[in-house]
Amino acid sequence: MTPRTCLIVDDSRIIRKVARRIVEGLGFEVDEAADGSEALAFCAGVMPEVILLDWSMPVMDGMTFLRRLRTLPGGGGPKVLFCTIETRAERIAEALSAGADDYVMKPFDGEILTSKFAEVGAV
Repeated sequence: MTPRTCLIVDDSRIIRKVARRIVEGLGFEVDEAADGSEALAFCAGVMPEVILLDWSMPVMDGMTFLRRLRTLPGGGGPKVLFCTIETRAERIAEALSAGADDYVMKPFDGEILTSKFAEVGAV
């Protein structure tokens, strides 16, 4: 059986490390990217099943990445979870209309992330 894959995109090394531990515990192989540009280059080569995506990052932010991801061949496939401190309803609606499957509020823990993965059908 091929392992499930997840790309964690966040400019914070600490957030990536915490998320990696949780996601690996759910049985995923995990790759990391520090910004949307790095993530887009990764996805052009290997499309992950799930993407945990930060909103505010240097080089390319999460919204720009998401819009570009969805235009790539196979880019409609990954479940995308925005992982953000953004709490305004209009911003969350913007993310969902741009193609995000759900969002996770920072800070998060294993229980919250597991529940969000389950809600989008990733586990």
